Amino acid sequence: MPIDATPERPRSRRAGVDTALRTAAVWGSVSDLAARRRDELGRPLRVVDIGGGTGGLSVPLAEQGHDVVVVDPSPDALASLRRRAAESGVAERITAIQGDAETAADLVSGLSAGQAGGADLVCFHGTLEVVDDPEAALAGIARVLAPGGVLSLVTAQRLAVVWAKALAGQFDQARAALESSDGRCGPTDSLPRRFDETGIRDLLSRNGFAVTDVHGIRIFSDLAPAGSADSDADRAALLALEEAAVRHPEFGFLGQLGAALHVLATRT
Repeated sequence: MPIDATPERPRSRRAGVDTALRTAAVWGSVSDLAARRRDELGRPLRVVDIGGGTGGLSVPLAEQGHDVVVVDPSPDALASLRRRAAESGVAERITAIQGDAETAADLVSGLSAGQAGGADLVCFHGTLEVVDDPEAALAGIARVLAPGGVLSLVTAQRLAVVWAKALAGQFDQARAALESSDGRCGPTDSLPRRFDETGIRDLLSRNGFAVTDVHGIRIFSDLAPAGSADSDADRAALLALEEAAVRHPEFGFLGQLGAALHVLATRT
């Protein structure tokens, strides 16, 4: 179960969580949400990061004082997570468990988060598009969350690949992705599925969630020329453009072209 199955050209590794092109837009929303929920609850959050890999979001959340359980199928990723957590001084706040989305509810049920009545926040990023059964995965996440708990979901978006394939002159594949029920470009597509906003809203509603925010991310960053965003200043400018486009009162529809959707939903 890869953390994010959408291909990306190699980029500089010097970016931190605030400027890394794949995490910065999501981190801003998650960090703000975690701060609000901490104020509301009067305590650090209980977080479960499913498919959290090496800790790109879970370590920064632990650095903010939250307790995080990371569930991931890769032992190598979890080993890197433990090293990263130790280097950041937050090893005591992070629990690493080998598993996947379908088994997450059972895996965390005996931990402190489960014993205390459920998680306050579940991060499920870059994984819904590759799980065997999206319905079962979301049903399991609903069991992990406490009532009123929040799901942060990031998943591959259909129109982005339609746009990319058309620009590459692969018109048959672009049409297939546009018209297929699963958003795939054809039988050789590496992803099992892609979503659009309507489908995500319906899927979440069927599994006990109320969507509170949904927007596209990585509108321009996956299309930017290699080398154009190697510095923190360049990445910050690109991310500012992304945010302005998504939140623009007239041109917010550009979010539909983002490589992924970021959804916040509350367990009802």
